[in-house]
Amino acid sequence: MKFLNKAVSPDLALAAVGSGQSVHIHPGCANPELLVQALLARAPQLRDVELLLMLTLGESGYNSTAMDGIFRGNAFFIGPNIRAAVQEGRADYTPIFLHQIEDLYLSGAKPVDVALVHCSPPDSRGYVSLGVGVDCTLTAARCARHVIAQVNPRMPRTCGETLLHLDQIHSLVEADHPLPELVSERADRAQERIAAHVASLIPDGATLQLGIGAIPDAVLSCLIDRKDLGLHTEMFSDGVMPLIERGVMNGARKTLLPNKLVAGFVLGTRRLFDFIECNPLFEFRPIRYVNHPFTVAQNENMVAINSAIQVDLTGQVCADSIGLKPYSGFGGQVDFIRGAAHSKGGKPVIALPSTAHGGRVSRIVPTLDAGAGVVTSRADVHYVVTEYGAAYLHGKTLRQRALSLIEIADPRFRDELYEFAVRARYLEPQEVCS
Repeated sequence: MKFLNKAVSPDLALAAVGSGQSVHIHPGCANPELLVQALLARAPQLRDVELLLMLTLGESGYNSTAMDGIFRGNAFFIGPNIRAAVQEGRADYTPIFLHQIEDLYLSGAKPVDVALVHCSPPDSRGYVSLGVGVDCTLTAARCARHVIAQVNPRMPRTCGETLLHLDQIHSLVEADHPLPELVSERADRAQERIAAHVASLIPDGATLQLGIGAIPDAVLSCLIDRKDLGLHTEMFSDGVMPLIERGVMNGARKTLLPNKLVAGFVLGTRRLFDFIECNPLFEFRPIRYVNHPFTVAQNENMVAINSAIQVDLTGQVCADSIGLKPYSGFGGQVDFIRGAAHSKGGKPVIALPSTAHGGRVSRIVPTLDAGAGVVTSRADVHYVVTEYGAAYLHGKTLRQRALSLIEIADPRFRDELYEFAVRARYLEPQEVCS
């Protein structure tokens, strides 16, 4: 098999990377750590290499100050391991809807010189699977001038559009080590109350989009009494497994790809990786398909659940920055908020705790912090949920929005929010909140 002819050492494979080039690195739990380590070893021979990144787990030494001038990250979504570099101006952040990243690659607006991918061993026909992460990497590999694959027997083969043929790969590096894992946080009492309010909006037969974290997993734990739930989401984590095992989440009533649970990648543990291996219930597709609002909208009763850092009294949502400091990214929030809004029976939901910093700061605010970016516009927002309830804003006036949002703010901050709303002429002085 050609596999043997293409297998080389990590150092030899990464010799293909030259100064001034752009390199896409497989993100999430598929981070090809052996290839990244070999890339770092080449640092003394390189200058001005752009690294095209999404949320990447594991090895990330390219973000250290010692690599300034050698590697410069360009994050389409900012993960914890690059956040400091972006905020210090040593790495870049590109605000973009997740479903449009691949269009940059396909159009040549963002050329990809080298793609570093992490895959399963090839099958008898010479196809490898991208396993836990199709995301934007399948497209990056198809567009790249040079593809280097880390082949790992611990990478699960997954169903859907996940395959690359050996003819599309220039060199292979053999590896046998665990994939990076992400363990979800345990929900606190406020997050459990938020989850209960969100779950009340989810009917039998709904198709869900959820992100990572304590609130999405807590929502899932509230749905064990539902029937025939579906999944169409950019990513999912371990929290879906109990619902699938109980037969609650089966995709039976989905209107797009019925009986299939659709995603672009997973972020989770080894148990989840084993669960998705060769599992025909799952359909992994590139993000440009999964996240496209037109695709999302074809799912009836689509419930999209996303988070926020702040929501102002008009409904504007900041989700990617803390003031001037970039924090995360657009991700798929707007993709799914708009898709769900156009879904028959769909419900776009923004869910967030009412406070931050131990209750000292309200996240329902008079105005967004100076410099904070608007990810989801006030015209896009439908439901905003905190531990104090759900506010429905779509089609509502500024006065109605302000009243509804003050009612779901922490009680300690409602008076000052009301006073601002009066000064801003959203409310008349005699209007009070319950």
